[in-house]
Amino acid sequence: MDRRVFLRGISAGACSLGAHPLLSTATFAASDGGRPLGDNRLIVVILRGAMDGLDLLRPYGDPDFAGYRPEITKAGRGSDLDGFFALHPELVELMPLWAQGQLGFVHAASSPYRDKRSHFDGQDMLEAGTGADLPIAEIRDGWLNRMLQAVPGVRAETAYSVGIAEMPILRGAAPFAAWAPEQSLDLSAASKALLEQVYQNDPLFHAASMQAMELSAHLQEADAQGQKPKGPFGDVLALADFTAERLRADTRIASFSLTGWDTHRAQAGSIVKPMQGLAQVILRLQAGLAETWGMTLVVAMTEFGRTVRENGTFGTDHGTGGAMVLAGGALKGGRILGDWPGLSEAALFERRDLMPTSDVRAWAGHALRGLYGFDKSLIENTIFPGLILPRDPGLLL
Repeated sequence: MDRRVFLRGISAGACSLGAHPLLSTATFAASDGGRPLGDNRLIVVILRGAMDGLDLLRPYGDPDFAGYRPEITKAGRGSDLDGFFALHPELVELMPLWAQGQLGFVHAASSPYRDKRSHFDGQDMLEAGTGADLPIAEIRDGWLNRMLQAVPGVRAETAYSVGIAEMPILRGAAPFAAWAPEQSLDLSAASKALLEQVYQNDPLFHAASMQAMELSAHLQEADAQGQKPKGPFGDVLALADFTAERLRADTRIASFSLTGWDTHRAQAGSIVKPMQGLAQVILRLQAGLAETWGMTLVVAMTEFGRTVRENGTFGTDHGTGGAMVLAGGALKGGRILGDWPGLSEAALFERRDLMPTSDVRAWAGHALRGLYGFDKSLIENTIFPGLILPRDPGLLL
């Protein structure tokens, strides 16, 4: 048994199961019987690496667009959505969801992060949900965790991970659980007995570790029976399957990340796999959630967008305004939300980036209010401190 798997991260604190060493790229939150949060489900997906919203949602109706990206877009326009925007060709499998009103987008959105364009700082601010007035080094918790702190009766459902990345969006005092599919926790009977003795006087970690081993056995059995997804998207599909399984039960909030969006070179080719992975995850969630899909909202966001012009290596560099992806049976979709700023050079942010016209926190805030009925003041003062929540855009059915 690798002792580091169980000891890693203990120094992070013990105020929540998120501090348990079994940290992950996928995190979950539940409430007793699901009552405090009702029946609606929220899945927040962080697209790490700065997803190019202008490639995902191509504004062919803008007269300036074609001149900026001749190489990136030469393979084809994509699927027309509304006569102005077209969906990237690798997302064509999502078009039935668009037709059913279960897919939507927000364009020209961004967190308050500006100018420096650091992945790490941008992701920290995105997941903290704070404004630019608070130094990033002072951020201590994530906006989903602050939301959970306002809900009585919230508990952690399980704690299991063999991954290496934490989701800061759920870091904080409220309990949550963790899991990732990258490895398996294969313990002998003697090792399991030893672990149970080590944690027997710590109710918090004892329960978490026992649940971890039960889940590990379940996953190993599924793998042995050939039920674990294989192929290039095996890990992300396993993540989607596990998310759906938990959300069909008591879990109400889930968050995970998808990587690969830093497309500095040869973007036409390098963005294919991330786009395909995003489409596969959304479709897998729809299938796995079954009837629960009708009570689910998926919100995918990224730390910032990318430059409007393609660079000398036919990629794009770190930018500002980007796009959000919305999906789910609870969504009032089939729409592209947000104010389009235009792509003339004078309309660009610093004459290089898509100008942000809305705050990603506002869209997330409206999602929380619509799904769980939070007061406007709680969203503006606690969950997203400093945010002024604009008029309700009617995200949900």
